[in-house]
Amino acid sequence: MRSADLVVAGCRELVTCAGPLPRRGKDLRQIGSVENGWVASSKGVIVFAGSEDAFRAEVSPEPDAVTVDARGMVALPGFVDAHTHLPFAGDRAREFGLRIQGWTYQQLAERGMGIQTTVRATRAASLDDLVGLSIKRLDRMLLTGTTTAEAKSGYGLNLEDEVKQLEALRDAAALHPVDIVPTFMGAHDIPPEYRDRREGYVRLLIDALIPEVRQRGLAEFFDIFCEPSAFSLEETRTLVAAAKAAGFKVKIHADEFVSQGGTELAAEVGAVSAEHLIAISDEGISRLAASDTAAILLPGVSYFLMMDKHAPARRLIDAGAAVALASDFNPGSSHISSIPFILQLGVFTLGMTVEEALNACTGNAAYAIGRRGTVGSLEPGKKMDLLLCDVPDHVSLAYEAGRNPVRTVIKNGQVVVEDGRRVAPRFLRSA
Repeated sequence: MRSADLVVAGCRELVTCAGPLPRRGKDLRQIGSVENGWVASSKGVIVFAGSEDAFRAEVSPEPDAVTVDARGMVALPGFVDAHTHLPFAGDRAREFGLRIQGWTYQQLAERGMGIQTTVRATRAASLDDLVGLSIKRLDRMLLTGTTTAEAKSGYGLNLEDEVKQLEALRDAAALHPVDIVPTFMGAHDIPPEYRDRREGYVRLLIDALIPEVRQRGLAEFFDIFCEPSAFSLEETRTLVAAAKAAGFKVKIHADEFVSQGGTELAAEVGAVSAEHLIAISDEGISRLAASDTAAILLPGVSYFLMMDKHAPARRLIDAGAAVALASDFNPGSSHISSIPFILQLGVFTLGMTVEEALNACTGNAAYAIGRRGTVGSLEPGKKMDLLLCDVPDHVSLAYEAGRNPVRTVIKNGQVVVEDGRRVAPRFLRSA
């Protein structure tokens, strides 16, 4: 018998998303649905997920174990947001207004707006400012079910302010239940002071920023924006080599607006993920499908930028790529932090089934940030990160579009959202 200090009892439907990761092709539709499902954990780690009969036979709750009544609810793994730009200051509402009038993202960037607007605001912000802003955003993400989030720097574009962003992530992680996976993205754009000598900024990244961030242990991943408006394919290759030599795992913003071979490079160098892929080539799809590199699709970008073009999710899935979904939460191209909404966009704009989108926001997203062994599914040995949603079944996560279904969030075995409200981490009162 397995001992448990927390039991989630009688779920109308339990969606475990359990099994080997990443899921590819037809396997992406397998979600492990159980009627009248039960989940149990001990010290924040799942010890059981399955039927009531199996629970009665295999689990022995401790005398003071807490039972959460989940009748009428759908239980899911906590969402994993595999791509965010969390620690920034300021907003780009004025630029949003210009885009509504017809300006493109690239036209704004050419006029010193876009990413550079956020760079100026972030450089002017203090560390405490960024920590406070990050915590407020994490609260909003938690209310919609995100329990693990990757988060990138990239709005400092110099040593002092890139470090400041990453320190803000470190400090916010110590104060908030959402697990943060930090990514160094000093190669997000060329800063204004290097516009006429871009090779100097590439050299600065290699000689100063990459070694310093790695030496301080502030980030696990290195990411780069491989796009004609940011870094060329050869610059990307050079910087990726330097980051790998320093010990970083690699991610690449690839083929967002223009196909210039970023996806093929990501597969070639063994990147953990290639991200965006709106303009991915046929060759890129083939290379990605044959690799271990995850395809992180960000449907909020096409939606927020009002683009007619979307990442070819159906072709990627059918080819066998490891497809994940994420928010790309940022102030300019996807000011969206709700994974339920991203799941809905995956269904309505990318042609994914609800089951594919669910796996893409949970297990495959965990794979895409190197966390497949700890989060992304409800199965023994993983963290007790669980959501209770007030919908009749998992299909209604998309069918009831436009609302947040998450009522309860359990993180590491403790309730952190109850009745749709943020609460201090604690157990619910015993039933």
